[in-house]
Amino acid sequence: MISASASERTQTTTGILLMCVGVACLCVNDAIAKTLTAGYHPLQILFVRNAIALPIAILIALKMGGAAALQSHRPAAHLLRGCIWLGAATLFFTGLSLLELAEATALIFAAPIFVTALSALLLREQVGWRRWLAVLVGFLGVLIVVRPGSGTFQAASLFPVATAVLYAFLMISARWVDPRESVWTLMVYLVGAGGLLSALLVPFVWVDLRLEDAWLFVAIALFGTAGITMMTQAFRFAPAAVVAPFDYSALIWASLFGWLIWDEIPDMATYIGAAVIILSGLFIVLRERQLEG
Repeated sequence: MISASASERTQTTTGILLMCVGVACLCVNDAIAKTLTAGYHPLQILFVRNAIALPIAILIALKMGGAAALQSHRPAAHLLRGCIWLGAATLFFTGLSLLELAEATALIFAAPIFVTALSALLLREQVGWRRWLAVLVGFLGVLIVVRPGSGTFQAASLFPVATAVLYAFLMISARWVDPRESVWTLMVYLVGAGGLLSALLVPFVWVDLRLEDAWLFVAIALFGTAGITMMTQAFRFAPAAVVAPFDYSALIWASLFGWLIWDEIPDMATYIGAAVIILSGLFIVLRERQLEG
């Protein structure tokens, strides 16, 4: 009994560490993307990143799931998810080029709140008054960060908000994928579909790559793939209700990178709004966990 309990604690600790490191990797990915947007269109950044990341994703899928991980029973669902993901990533990278890194990151935290709202409105799932209240509080947090109608309002803030909505659609669309397919299949086809779709559009925005930027494109592919892989693995080691809250550590990294690289110091309203969004998101995660139990 003691041995089993110790093993469970070890797995939980491993899951938390994987989530924290994965989140840090994705924040590095975002910081690199923000740097690259000074010279390249978001679509071009995404195309090059996907072209480099796809072979890596295939190797990871083969290692973790074997040849079956490369087979899809509903390729159309993956293509649709690729469209949603490409739109979300393009909007987010556009927002990164115009906003402080911490502000854009804080607004992305609204995605779980939109998932709850969309699940009720589109999937007719039962959402009790407590979670609806959490959704409304989360929207209040978004308004605190965006501050519409004030002198500090930036229309660019709507880009990460729209990204959060599309991310919510992406999470919900996972239900359209054949249940026989593993998370590794989803990863490969998401990267592949995003790469294919961006390849169709990138000729319209393409500029020659500068040799000195090559390492940044390689780095964004490596950190992005590593981040997603580690966060995926985190949910395999520990319950979602335990590891999901550590996703919010992204705000710490975003604030640090923004300060170190661009001398960005978000105002107090951004942190207050982020705290409101995070608390509402945590309540939704814990409440759903309670209902499942």
